[in-house]
Amino acid sequence: MSLNGHGIALVLIGRFAMPARTRFARHTHEVHQLAWASSGTLTVAADARTWVLPTTRALWIPAGVPHEVIAASHSTMTSLYVSAPPPGTAARRWAEPQAVEVTRLIAELVLFLDDPGLDAGRRAHGETLLLDLLEPVPMTTLGAPLPADPRARAVAQALVEAPETALSLDEWGRRVGASGRTLARLFLSGAGMTFGRWRTLVRLNAALPALAAGEPLSRVSRAVGYETVSAFVAAFRRETGVTPGAYFRTRRPPAGREAP
Repeated sequence: MSLNGHGIALVLIGRFAMPARTRFARHTHEVHQLAWASSGTLTVAADARTWVLPTTRALWIPAGVPHEVIAASHSTMTSLYVSAPPPGTAARRWAEPQAVEVTRLIAELVLFLDDPGLDAGRRAHGETLLLDLLEPVPMTTLGAPLPADPRARAVAQALVEAPETALSLDEWGRRVGASGRTLARLFLSGAGMTFGRWRTLVRLNAALPALAAGEPLSRVSRAVGYETVSAFVAAFRRETGVTPGAYFRTRRPPAGREAP
């Protein structure tokens, strides 16, 4: 993969059908990647952070950054592989993964550039325009590190698998052979936060794919252990600064269109 005589930076567009629970294990690329869920949603883990991407978001992954991609439900990942962003583009300065907005124009440009019959000059202009249009968008990632102590870690892993579980620390303690006070101390020292906040982050992380897919708030909040929608929305706003609706809100690609 290299630049041609027109200074083309975008060298390959790949499309990957991902059935539910598909995982592309941790790997790296020698070139930059823009990972986009052209249908469904994607979860991308990189740099100890996790992004949940609806069709209106993509993630710029700089060359050499280890990452993995997961599809919780049937999705299509459209990847743009970029050898060198042109000077003056924001992407050229991004040394870490960066979420970007996928506008209608960007979605149409991907379709335009995937035409194998496109002449080199028009392709060069299209690629430069697409890369120039990439703009960062705030996406708070909700990291919940696992504590190292085996007792606290057993509790943490159980909650990751079933975030709706409402057991108290004392109840968990009886299951893993520790007092509730001991577990509280282990979460604070091992995860860097209280057990209550850690469980909140796990629940919100579990909710993100369903939110990105547009599922009703009432269903999502119940599925991750909240008795009311208002309690879920309050927790979401407290951690991200915005409501669940605002977290993913942006201009959507045209209905019925998908990058090939």
